[in-house]
Amino acid sequence: MKIVVTGTRGIPNVMGGVETHCEELFPRIAGMGFDVTLIRRASYVADNLSEWQGVKLIDIATPKKKAFEAIVHTFRAINAARRLHADVVHIQAIGPALLAPYARLLGLKVVFTHHGPDYDRDKWGRVAKAILRLGERMGCAFANDVIVISNVIRDIIARKYGRTKRVHLIYNGVPAPDVCDYPEYFSQLGIEPGQYVLGMCRFVPEKNLHHLIEACSQVDMKGCKLVLAGDTDFEDDYSRRLKEMAREHGVVLTGFVKGRKLHSLLSNCRCYCLPSSHEGLPIALLEAMSYRLPVVVSDIPANLEVGLQADNYFPCGDVPALAAKLQALIDAPVARVDYDMAKYNWDEIATQVAQVYREI
Repeated sequence: MKIVVTGTRGIPNVMGGVETHCEELFPRIAGMGFDVTLIRRASYVADNLSEWQGVKLIDIATPKKKAFEAIVHTFRAINAARRLHADVVHIQAIGPALLAPYARLLGLKVVFTHHGPDYDRDKWGRVAKAILRLGERMGCAFANDVIVISNVIRDIIARKYGRTKRVHLIYNGVPAPDVCDYPEYFSQLGIEPGQYVLGMCRFVPEKNLHHLIEACSQVDMKGCKLVLAGDTDFEDDYSRRLKEMAREHGVVLTGFVKGRKLHSLLSNCRCYCLPSSHEGLPIALLEAMSYRLPVVVSDIPANLEVGLQADNYFPCGDVPALAAKLQALIDAPVARVDYDMAKYNWDEIATQVAQVYREI
């Protein structure tokens, strides 16, 4: 069976939750014997790969413009899928899902994965939010099958569009942790094991990293530092202000990191914090949990669905409450926590997605 994937910037080593999802999922799908082609946005990849871990890669030129790059790329990718005689086009995210009816018009079977209501993200203007809502509607109306990554999203599409049939709850996953040390990298950053709080996500407004910086400025850090691992796809006023704010408060900025650098940061931090106002099902949080880190997260529905203890949550946007949670962790000895990660197993998730393909 030939599967063509679109709606992602690309794999491997491309920043973003959808990109991490695809990087983990589709090599496993290919390993099951499916013929998988993933179509990348050429402006996001610096390699010349035509295949990676069994997944065929095709790069399509797309203008790197936040407002319309996804829709242009998806249109070109669907046309490519038809030329490739795809059995299934798997569309990732609600923006690209705007073209689900076009794919059906071309005679293609469509699976649509809803990663979250992106129109709630602060970075989008009124017109963009309207288009994203329309994309969600088109995906739910025209996809043969819909995959949702959380119960929160399943409830949204049932309530808004009455879509309850051929909707599959398949969670995001997390790989086994690669616990390691990287003394040279820590020396370069000027940090010590157990002596830093980690924030790990893209530098966009809805992640509320400015709240994390504000909260840490109210905490007696006792020699600990705040480390922000990530960056932005499009440098804008928010990302520039955030980086300036970080520098003013002595925050360590790592930029986008993967591999050993990221694993060492997760292996050795005191706690992980995600103060965001919007998530689908945050892979970064699941990664932190896989490393048994104490976590502090906002009480938005997607984070609540993970099912942490009440002490792990704080009211979204309440900086003093976040500061109090962080102070308690700074005051306590360095600890590790055992979480139940069974339902976030990528091998099981890949098996569930493969079954959707077979049924379609």
